[in-house]
Amino acid sequence: MDEVVEMPDRPSHRFVQPALYRILDANLDRAREGLRVIEEWCRFALDDVPLVEVCKALRQEIAHWHTSELRAARDTPDDVGTDLTHPDEATRSGVQQVLQANLCRVQEALRVLEEYGKIYHPEMGAACKQMRYRIYTLESTLMVYERHQKLKDARLYLVTSPSDNLFATVEAALQGGLTLVQYRDKESEDMVRLERAAELCNLCHQYQALFIVNDRVDLALAVNADGVHLGQQDIPLSLARQLLGSQRIIGRSTKNPEEMQRAIQEGADYIGVGPVYETPTKAGRAAAGLDYVRYAVDHATIPWFAIGGIDLTNLPEVLAAGAERVAVVRAIMQSESPTSVTQSFLEQLSK
Repeated sequence: MDEVVEMPDRPSHRFVQPALYRILDANLDRAREGLRVIEEWCRFALDDVPLVEVCKALRQEIAHWHTSELRAARDTPDDVGTDLTHPDEATRSGVQQVLQANLCRVQEALRVLEEYGKIYHPEMGAACKQMRYRIYTLESTLMVYERHQKLKDARLYLVTSPSDNLFATVEAALQGGLTLVQYRDKESEDMVRLERAAELCNLCHQYQALFIVNDRVDLALAVNADGVHLGQQDIPLSLARQLLGSQRIIGRSTKNPEEMQRAIQEGADYIGVGPVYETPTKAGRAAAGLDYVRYAVDHATIPWFAIGGIDLTNLPEVLAAGAERVAVVRAIMQSESPTSVTQSFLEQLSK
């Protein structure tokens, strides 16, 4: 005869209801607070009415469920969690971290509301589930905003070349104010490139800089890079977009007006314009010259970087031709003082 196992008594309704109400109240508050933080950035920094409306609509929908019945269950003095904290919550490295922390806060709160809401009201769980999906979409949109704003603001673009001091040189440039780095290495084995790309990506993100991988969409995805830069002989831009999605940046090299217009039509986020001067980086390729820079001034509708043989000595004439952004390789990678050279570039570019 099977042994009879006695189950413990289920908690009484008198115990369950207050606990359930407190859980719902706390997470409704948490979701609304997090959304307000995000909404303020969309309103005052991005000036984006549609995003503000999305945040406001979500807050109002959450408020619909925040009834006086749930609020009455609040017991802050006896809440054992009010004094619990984590060192990571004490500081924020920048706006991106503030937004990410609050997006996660809202997503977690909505997940709690979805599960416990099923007990409180049949429609609450379903409503919170749908709101959670809308927050995921909002997060994706904000990530695109952040990356594209950084791209738009960038004036100096470092394209790396193989170096024994690769990481030290890049970090020195980042310390000088660099905000955009491309890892370019056509010689090393794939595992070496993967390791270096991962380390450079982490380094750039520590300094709130964008990190782009040259040519290789697979490496860009593997290390969570901000995007990829494609040459004219690389995979079609449409395929790269399909693989990378809408959140990441795609750049394209161009050397004449036809290639520029094609890159813009295909949906490039930025283009390289050059080579302005002959350079060993593009050995055997004739310089496009300053005339192409002047053409870009009048015709480019997306951010563009003059590139090819640019250094501090010829930078003034590139700027005189109308360029506002430049990409460099040797000027920083072969410099004995990458920090000061970066600062000198940025000083001239900001005038």
